[in-house]
Amino acid sequence: MAVSARLASDDAPRCPTASENKTLLSAFETVLASASAALALRCAVRGELDATKLDQNQVNCYELAFACSELLAARAVLATSSGDACALPDRLGVTYLAEALPSALQRLEGIFFSLDFHGSDIVALARDPALRALRRFAGTQMEATGLALMTCDHEIAAVETNPEIEMVRESFRRFARDVVAPIAEEIHRKNMTVPESLLGPMREMGVFGLSVPQRYGGTAPDEGEDNLSMIAVTEALSEASLAAAGSLITRPEILTRAILFGGTEPQKTYWLPRIAAGCPLCAIAITEPDFGSDVAGLSLRARKTEGGWRLDGAKTWCTFAGKAGVLMVVARTDPDRDLGHRGLSILLVEKPSYEGHDFLFRQEAGGSLTGRAIPTIGYRGMHSFDLAFENFFVPDANLLGEESGLGKGFYFTMNGMTGGRMQTAARACGVMRAALTAAIGYARDRKVFGAPLADFQLTRAKLARMAARFAACRQLTYNVGHMLNDGGGQMEASLVKLFACRSAELVTREALQIFGGMGYAEEYAVSRYFVDARVLSIFEGAEETLALKVVARGLLARSLAALPH
Repeated sequence: MAVSARLASDDAPRCPTASENKTLLSAFETVLASASAALALRCAVRGELDATKLDQNQVNCYELAFACSELLAARAVLATSSGDACALPDRLGVTYLAEALPSALQRLEGIFFSLDFHGSDIVALARDPALRALRRFAGTQMEATGLALMTCDHEIAAVETNPEIEMVRESFRRFARDVVAPIAEEIHRKNMTVPESLLGPMREMGVFGLSVPQRYGGTAPDEGEDNLSMIAVTEALSEASLAAAGSLITRPEILTRAILFGGTEPQKTYWLPRIAAGCPLCAIAITEPDFGSDVAGLSLRARKTEGGWRLDGAKTWCTFAGKAGVLMVVARTDPDRDLGHRGLSILLVEKPSYEGHDFLFRQEAGGSLTGRAIPTIGYRGMHSFDLAFENFFVPDANLLGEESGLGKGFYFTMNGMTGGRMQTAARACGVMRAALTAAIGYARDRKVFGAPLADFQLTRAKLARMAARFAACRQLTYNVGHMLNDGGGQMEASLVKLFACRSAELVTREALQIFGGMGYAEEYAVSRYFVDARVLSIFEGAEETLALKVVARGLLARSLAALPH
């Protein structure tokens, strides 16, 4: 009894201060830098990253990328700490840190062990009393954090923006609740195409012109970017339906950025007002059956002919290709395959808009384009298509950048994909918010073993972890939006996409689990959130390609540059 009393009083866990947590995170970031430097040296030949060595260290590169994303989210969480340990945002912050730091530590330890690199920092970090204190305190507060979620009368994981963004968010939340949500389940279950009853109002609200500068008919500023509005609109629409609303913004986002970066002024003047108006709708044709995310290996052939180009070959996973009136097609305009990505260009392919799951478009000039929707477990409404081009004619005016754009399609595409990745992170936040809200509501209402599900410790702990991860993702997404507005954040856009999309899988999985058997039934929308979330780590840069080819390669290049020569 005396021992129990002493443990309850003298050994009660203390809440770490924000300053202590920041110091702990700095120690993690130091170890991350050490791991990155050690891995960079292992993957370099004569001071340059070597492709063969990178491939020999794919697992380490993958773990490095995810550790970096977890720590970047931790930095975003700590930046918003109020210092009030009882406030829900701070509770969620501590919960996230206690989950993310051990996860990052395990990844970093694996890298050090694999490289047989004996760093004193990693040993000290694993034994750091501050980490133990953080985890112990978070563990004792988990149930109370879950209870606070049940009784929360304000927005969970609120992000500070400005009155204009708040007005935009609320406007689209109302639209999503009143117009999108009532038909989202029907679209999903019947595998419908997004109907004009949604597309028409969304055109009127300017959804398709969020990244188009005002001088071209959009709502973005003529100078700089407005990523925060795009994020706010995307997450509001995605909360109601990822496929039937939130994802409609992705394709115009990518195409707009590509045109702004590489298009001629006549092309900008012609295309951007049309994209902003949603007439035509657009689709992005990059992936090919044999190459997936290997953009440099693409083989769809564009053969020069009088007045334009002839396309022959296949594309796959071209979302919304049937309904779209213009396709952004990445094609090989130089037949020399040794040129890799330097032989690629972008052609803007115009076609009629089709309803349904397949189409055939025959040109008067003799070419044809065939499309067939790919059956999928989720993400229904927009449909992803297999495409087959046969002697399909595209005029010279539709070569992005015209003659000066030859061979630059890869760079134009990558510029566009930054916006697509940022927008995908916002989509993930919207789906997570929907799943979390549904799980909290069900836990309150559902009774098991004679008590509300919400009364059980494990339920509250699950909800706390879900909400903490969602809060970290949301804060990081808006932080990176600010970075992009200021002209930076290219690497961070890839990191937040990596982190938020994996998080959406975890959060929706736990939400479905709280529903139990009913979560597996289509009667409840949580089943749709789960299958929809699964696509996010695949689209707009598959998780593995993004981690290896973009994030890890970028981190290792930075580390090499910082090393003494």
